[in-house]
Amino acid sequence: MGFFQKIKETFVGKSTKQNEKYVAGLDKSSASFSSKINALAARYREINDEYFDELENILIMSDVGVNMVMKIVDEIKKEVRLENIKDPHAINDIIVDKMFVIYANDSYMTTKINYAENDLTVILMVGVNGAGKTTTIAKLANKIMHEEGKKVMVAAGDTFRAGAIEQLAEWANRLNIPCVKGKEGGDPSSVIFDALEQAKAGGYDVLICDTAGRLQNKVNLMKELEKMNRIIKRVVPEGPQETLLVVDATTGQNGISQAVEFSKITDITGIVLTKMDGTAKGGIILSIKDMLNIPVKFIGLGEKIDDLQEFDLEQYIYGLCNDLME
Repeated sequence: MGFFQKIKETFVGKSTKQNEKYVAGLDKSSASFSSKINALAARYREINDEYFDELENILIMSDVGVNMVMKIVDEIKKEVRLENIKDPHAINDIIVDKMFVIYANDSYMTTKINYAENDLTVILMVGVNGAGKTTTIAKLANKIMHEEGKKVMVAAGDTFRAGAIEQLAEWANRLNIPCVKGKEGGDPSSVIFDALEQAKAGGYDVLICDTAGRLQNKVNLMKELEKMNRIIKRVVPEGPQETLLVVDATTGQNGISQAVEFSKITDITGIVLTKMDGTAKGGIILSIKDMLNIPVKFIGLGEKIDDLQEFDLEQYIYGLCNDLME
């Protein structure tokens, strides 16, 4: 059974809260992608080289990376030849199959947070200003508290962006969790150290640390993150258990370039894609996998506190391609 058929059987006719969030959150991407694929099929009586050229362009314009596009289209061509398919309308299931079988089969990628068994779990959040890092920290804290039942503290380690400390403190107040903070313009590593000490002393399970997003000053940022990592390891030898990079999905290829640059500066364990509900180019997830081979662990599908969802490949496929599945 193809992946496409499996997704249809899994989700069509089912109505779960998460499924609805994926469908609503990926509505722009789904409408854009599906309409282009359907319009392409309507323009051709049979599949030929020109059809595949246009298909390549559609995938690239959906922010699927060029290398990944070449892999996908090559696999589609093989299947079309093997099955002797001529009708463009009969190819939709193969397109979806190949896009996501390539994603799923390339390597095993976990979307779960790597929690410490008998120690404090430290999550370092990195990303450029404007990506939605501080809001994501609040959403992640809320998710961990309510779904995992863990005791969470946050640390306002972005001491450089004006208002960053107050913004995180306000979110912490709303969630009724402690926020360790220092002075604006102060040493962020000292904030992290204080937070580590307080989290250990208070018996907290998880500490989520904000960091500055000054990618334009890579040397300083690298030194700052190296210092933070050293301080964390002094208190929590296995920490940080996660370093999550927050990327704004609406920035497309620019966001992918930022991810590449951050991966050179520090070891990224996972990606959080924010504002997926605001982009018509849902293929960015495939592009990140292709460029970095780092798992997308969470995606932001709206502005509500519970709109941060664990990345689920099957839910994502259904949300992105449900208009092709009717």
